[in-house]
Amino acid sequence: MLDIQSIDAERLEIFVGKAMSDLTAGYTGVMVSLGAKLGLYRTMAGAGPLSSKEVAKRAECAERYVREWLNAQAAGGYLAYHAASDTYELLPEQAAVLADGDSPYYIPVAWNVPASLWADEEKAIMAIRDGSGVPWGEHDRRMSCGSAGFFRNGYKANLVANWLPTLDGVVDRLSQGIVVADVGCGHGHSTRLMAKAFPKSRFYGFDTHAASIAEAREYADVAGVLDRTHFSLSNATTYPDHQYDLICFFDVLHDLGDPVAAARHAAKVLAPGGMVMLVEPFAHDHTADNLTATGQLYYSASTVICCAHAISEGGTMVLGAQAGEARLADVFRKAGFTHFRRAAETPFNMIFEARR
Repeated sequence: MLDIQSIDAERLEIFVGKAMSDLTAGYTGVMVSLGAKLGLYRTMAGAGPLSSKEVAKRAECAERYVREWLNAQAAGGYLAYHAASDTYELLPEQAAVLADGDSPYYIPVAWNVPASLWADEEKAIMAIRDGSGVPWGEHDRRMSCGSAGFFRNGYKANLVANWLPTLDGVVDRLSQGIVVADVGCGHGHSTRLMAKAFPKSRFYGFDTHAASIAEAREYADVAGVLDRTHFSLSNATTYPDHQYDLICFFDVLHDLGDPVAAARHAAKVLAPGGMVMLVEPFAHDHTADNLTATGQLYYSASTVICCAHAISEGGTMVLGAQAGEARLADVFRKAGFTHFRRAAETPFNMIFEARR
């Protein structure tokens, strides 16, 4: 039994406050998802102060529900409330995060991921108890949709404009026309962005999730790049050898059961002078340096998504989402690469280039 006398009352109060804050965030996520799917944020974006009746009318929703939703959002700082006029306003900074689906800061779609984690809770409990894995394709469908949507706008803002130019000579080669592999392409957002920017190059996207490959083809068709993008089912150690000039791993290497084997296969199918582009979650090499809000997010996801999938593939080396540069460099060293450097970083990602 817990010895109540040993508890520090001040520390207890502070921790209860933190735990309640995290619990509130879970409720807020539902409100954010509802606001996006009902069009409430889009209704308010750029409209200035609005009453609950005006918001409800414009969004074609029931006012009594909308009023409660508005108050929840205002209480959480997701909207501004003007007491004198009893109106609510979505500020431009809030709109960039909540209303603009093309903004690199847009986040409502990301709440599909924790929703899927709750739906998959029993699978996680069983896996953690007996050490088994949970393949990506066995998660609730909101996992793939939420993950793809979360990464899409970050890639849109950074991949072509900021990340590729940091790799030695890659932009010039892409412009001239090369062969590119996107391993673990998911819905193909990264593949499509590169194909759109570099029409002379050819792109191959590979993934083990059939539903994601189908989505990737549809997105490529809508974007008008289906003629130079090819998507197919394959894992990271068996995709066909087209002598690629560039092989990309976007936030996927740490999910693999045998990342060294994946890197070895990449070395085997690279054309002479070819390069690997590796994008991984930002992490320091030591656990103590990752105990931040970002680390909390990534370690949580790693527990039930990344490690679970890697273990389902055999788990020869389960990197987890906070692998850090030293461990990633070691993977490529073991695979026979002689050059590995960090080319760029953001608060959420590290970008590396590797050569044989």
